[in-house]
Amino acid sequence: MTAGDDRAQDSTSERAALVDAAGPRSWRRAFNDLGQGWKQRPLWGYLGWQDIKQRYRRSVLGPLWISISMGVIATAMGILYGALFGEDITTFLPYVATGLLIWNFVSGCILEGSEVFIANEGLIRFLPAPLSLHVYRLVWRQTLFFLHNLVIWGILMIVFPQPLSWTVLLAIPAFVVLVLNGAWIAVLSGIIATRFRDIPPIIASLTQLLFFMTPIVWSYERFRSNPLATYVEINPVLHYVEIIRQPLLGLPIAWHHWYVVGAITVVGCAAALVCMRNYRSRVAYWV
Repeated sequence: MTAGDDRAQDSTSERAALVDAAGPRSWRRAFNDLGQGWKQRPLWGYLGWQDIKQRYRRSVLGPLWISISMGVIATAMGILYGALFGEDITTFLPYVATGLLIWNFVSGCILEGSEVFIANEGLIRFLPAPLSLHVYRLVWRQTLFFLHNLVIWGILMIVFPQPLSWTVLLAIPAFVVLVLNGAWIAVLSGIIATRFRDIPPIIASLTQLLFFMTPIVWSYERFRSNPLATYVEINPVLHYVEIIRQPLLGLPIAWHHWYVVGAITVVGCAAALVCMRNYRSRVAYWV
């Protein structure tokens, strides 16, 4: 055996010792999983785009159906609920469409996040890849959906001009925060749902309830005079919707929504990291 072989063997032994010392529950492994998943951006970026293309394979319009279906639903709901509540269609239709745009991203991360590891059972068992890769793929796919649907917002701003100002730029950091929250939701709910298979149906039912409790097809400003408005503030999705919808529609910025979202983001990321540290190594056995 040569000296080079001895050094290589010693290096391998040292790495193995470090891994054993870290153990299955370690912050090093948790952060290494997140880092290795992020480095594989070309892979999960390609897979996320292929997910969309596969869904509309052999379709004439392809991914354009994403925006078309979103536009039809937003228009129908805006006209219907605008007539029911006596709202001005020139302001209410953009209000509903923007709310649906944000809601689709939120609900997609919640619903698909709860099954992100279950749906990738085969890859997790037979492909030596970090768990975070599947989360990045999910969030990237939902981001592509959001960008597709953003075309509807642009069209409505042309048809029904809103008093936009420089605050529209706040939608960019707001969406970055939304993406970060989508990631920790997918990690946390995905790991828990992998262990307890009753969780996804429960999350699906709660998500449907959240839709009606969130001011998407009804005006939050009109409801604020109602005594029950205080309880509406308990709904966390409300704050995520408002930090993006307000700048996109040129509405006054209510900074308390940002404070609530910031607090939830910190707590949620911490909880997801703890869950990742403690149970990441068990997911392959649970799926």
